[in-house]
Amino acid sequence: MFKALILSQVEGKTHAEIRRLNVDNLPEGEVLVDIAYSSLNYKDGLAVTGTGKIIRNFPMVPGIDFAGTVAESASDRFKPGDQVILTGWGVGERHWGGFAQKARVKADWLVPMPAGLDAKQAMIIGTAGFTAMLCVMALEESGVTPDSGNLVVTGAAGGVGSVSVLLLSQLGYAVTAVSGRPETQDFLTGLGAKAFISREEMSRPAHPLESQNWAGAVDVVGGNTLARVLAEMQYGGTVAACGLAGGFELNTTVMPFILRNVSLRGVDSVSCPPARRLRAWERLAAAMPPSAYAELGCAIALEEVPQAAKDILAGRIQGRLLVNLNL
Repeated sequence: MFKALILSQVEGKTHAEIRRLNVDNLPEGEVLVDIAYSSLNYKDGLAVTGTGKIIRNFPMVPGIDFAGTVAESASDRFKPGDQVILTGWGVGERHWGGFAQKARVKADWLVPMPAGLDAKQAMIIGTAGFTAMLCVMALEESGVTPDSGNLVVTGAAGGVGSVSVLLLSQLGYAVTAVSGRPETQDFLTGLGAKAFISREEMSRPAHPLESQNWAGAVDVVGGNTLARVLAEMQYGGTVAACGLAGGFELNTTVMPFILRNVSLRGVDSVSCPPARRLRAWERLAAAMPPSAYAELGCAIALEEVPQAAKDILAGRIQGRLLVNLNL
């Protein structure tokens, strides 16, 4: 028997409770994993609270990522004792996920633990950090270098934003952090941000073109904020967009694209191809400074997830929130 957070729907409302399950209750898959850590992401907050239409089939174990040890394997890619990571592939949305002490999944969804990482560190990085590295790679591939100019990261105090600030700063970029919480300024400065802008300022409606402030950007907010970022891009700049915390609509013009040669790169972490996925994790293992794990990560027990899900949607979470499945 093992512990799991189960979502069910009662009279049209999502209900979360801790239950004891048997391994036979798990869905089909080639690899059984003993989960050590998961993490709480914005999408998990939407799923657990029922705020977003993330879960369509109930009952469901949420949790879009996890790290742990292979217990059983019908695949020759993994054997018992192997350390593995899972992010994406609809796990925690369409397939039972990481908010449980065990999971059974397809072998192709798993990534071997890179040298230099353990399960706890991997989930401090988690889906948010993995997405952040994909954004960094998108900027690099578009020719944005530390010499290109200043970069901006929106939603900087959240999971993707905070790791983006850290990674870009470690790589030598000058980063300006955007956050709606003034109290996070010291936290973001500690991660390497050179300047701080309020969310209110960056979400004001923009003219078709504004002053050219940014050579590159990581945007996790969308909405008016992304429209302003695009209007403020330098000639030839690139925006890596990966989130919609501020809205999924984008009211902008073609002016930044046709007059300043700006590029808008969409970044998806769910269906990222396996080879690129592994490359991103290997780069994360090499790029993350040891001190960052203590700065970014805070652990909670599975029983605390329902309240923490409300907190992350309300913008009350700073950095990364681990779920320790052994507490």
